[in-house]
Amino acid sequence: MAGAVDLAVLKERADAARAQAARPATGPAGPGEAPSGAALGPAVVEVTEANFEADVLTRSRQQLVVVVLWSARSPVTAQLVQVLAGQAQQSGGRWALAAVDADTSPRIVQAFQAQGVPLVIAIAHGRPVAEFEGRSEQELADWIDSILSQIGHTLTGGGPAEADEPEEVDPRMLDAEAKLDAGDYDGALAVYRDILAAEPDNDEVAALIRNIEFMSRADAHDDSVLDSAPDDVDGQLAAADKLLLAQQPEEAFDRIITAIKLSAGDHRTKARTRLLELFELFDAAEPFVVAARRKLAAALY
Repeated sequence: MAGAVDLAVLKERADAARAQAARPATGPAGPGEAPSGAALGPAVVEVTEANFEADVLTRSRQQLVVVVLWSARSPVTAQLVQVLAGQAQQSGGRWALAAVDADTSPRIVQAFQAQGVPLVIAIAHGRPVAEFEGRSEQELADWIDSILSQIGHTLTGGGPAEADEPEEVDPRMLDAEAKLDAGDYDGALAVYRDILAAEPDNDEVAALIRNIEFMSRADAHDDSVLDSAPDDVDGQLAAADKLLLAQQPEEAFDRIITAIKLSAGDHRTKARTRLLELFELFDAAEPFVVAARRKLAAALY
């Protein structure tokens, strides 16, 4: 998708950015410098490289995060931030707003592959799920509501807070999240699979399992799989994982579809099954998913 975030780049720089951010300030902003994000309002989290991982990626595991790239040099983008802030406040905690000053965080702009500002992208489960392409405030509100209606149930903290009757958190989910935070993906998967075995209709856990399985599998592949022969089904499946991890879904899906065309029997079934599994990592309405489904149908029939 346009504006896809390169998570690897930002994660690699997070520690260095946090260390830099911890240093004492050298003085007040001078002429021409961007104003403090505090002026953006209480409903906005000002995001930099230092806190991007915590306030966007990690937070998005539990709550939809809407990221807006803006510039202090552009009153139009600043006004958009205020509109979003008002909508976030009215949502009652259903989603969070993260504002990135494009002038002071150019690496985040680069990671999102932004061609300009403003840019508004929704993040869930640590990855971008949709980009806003409308114009009006109502279109913006409808866009966010549509995303929440599709994936809100997969986010553990995506609803309004209940002061009188706080929602009980499943200790098994807390255990799995703690394992994820510690980098123990196998341990987290084991917990989630036990939950799913006991609760076969738990769509949230099923989605988490799919995402973790994909990440673990993709991380294990060497870059050499990208040179696999077109009729090497296993090689092309591995290459597709690497390409998806690099935010190139169109090429990833095309590789598998080509392998389907060139294979038969069990190999063909394996490739088709994997492609359908990968589709489930994305919103079914994404243009590249719709296009790939058409190509798959043509390849099969």
